Amino acid sequence: MEHALDPDRSRGLPVRLGHAWSALGAYTTSLQRRWKRAHPGTVLEVLRLDERSAGLASGAVDVAVLRGPVGVPDVPGVTVAHLMQEPRLAAVADDSPLASRTSLTLADLATRPVALNTVTGSTTLALWPQGAAPSHVVPVKNTDDWLSVIIAGDAVGVTTAGTAAMHPNPAVRYVPLTDAPPVDVVLAWREPVTHPAVPDLLRLAHDVVRRIPAPG
Repeated sequence: MEHALDPDRSRGLPVRLGHAWSALGAYTTSLQRRWKRAHPGTVLEVLRLDERSAGLASGAVDVAVLRGPVGVPDVPGVTVAHLMQEPRLAAVADDSPLASRTSLTLADLATRPVALNTVTGSTTLALWPQGAAPSHVVPVKNTDDWLSVIIAGDAVGVTTAGTAAMHPNPAVRYVPLTDAPPVDVVLAWREPVTHPAVPDLLRLAHDVVRRIPAPG
């Protein structure tokens, strides 16, 4: 109650940026370091929460990074701003026959088991044309489990460039998908804002994405 009545007191509290996976991808480090230089009195916490809204619906975060429309909570007062698009990539084990390819198509993956993050993932069987979807799905609940089944060679996966940036692994090869549409990345927050530094964080995130060349 005291922080609500006196917002300046809240500036000493961390501002929380939630994500379900991969944060801001290749832009994450720049965001964190620039925030620390510009706002030394306010800690930026980057939190992974394995839920669709990345903690926004429950109030666990002040701003959420969401991929695709599925994570936007259907609750009053939520505002969404488009940040960028990420290209889709295939993820395969480094000893897979597909690992040597310079690009892949959805059809290349359809004959193999496909790992799907059923809790927070942006990939569903609807990504494939009707009648051409994979017949075998390996359901997982988070990014760590998704990577584990791919490393083991038990499945292939579809993700975005953000995952390749945040989860490089010598046992995984990320290969461009030529016929899969990109994924929209948005920032979502509640109005009124839950921390006085939210507008500063939104501005900095957009500035970081504008200033740094797109990965790849």
